[in-house]
Amino acid sequence: MSAESVVYYLNRVPESDPNDQTEWLVTALGRFTGAELRELLYVAEEPGFFELMRALFALSDESRSVLQRYLETGHPPAVRAAIDLRGRLLLDHVNVEHPVKILPGIAN
Repeated sequence: MSAESVVYYLNRVPESDPNDQTEWLVTALGRFTGAELRELLYVAEEPGFFELMRALFALSDESRSVLQRYLETGHPPAVRAAIDLRGRLLLDHVNVEHPVKILPGIAN
């Protein structure tokens, strides 16, 4: 799998040649902990990650806010997604039962 990403200069353009991405990358990396960088790398390797992020950022602020509130109301395993015949994304909460292992009582 290969992916291309577009990097924006959020704070400032590097003082060196804009084609030299090394300074910008090192500066950006300094903003995160090692654990955060490993998590980002791990998640970014998921198929479709960049396409999903682009789609989320392309949503209007209102739509993104509605989606975020919806996802915050439950836990991820309890969300089911489907595409209907008209191409609409349908999200629904489902009941996820958590199996409980009952240990046998200890007889004295």
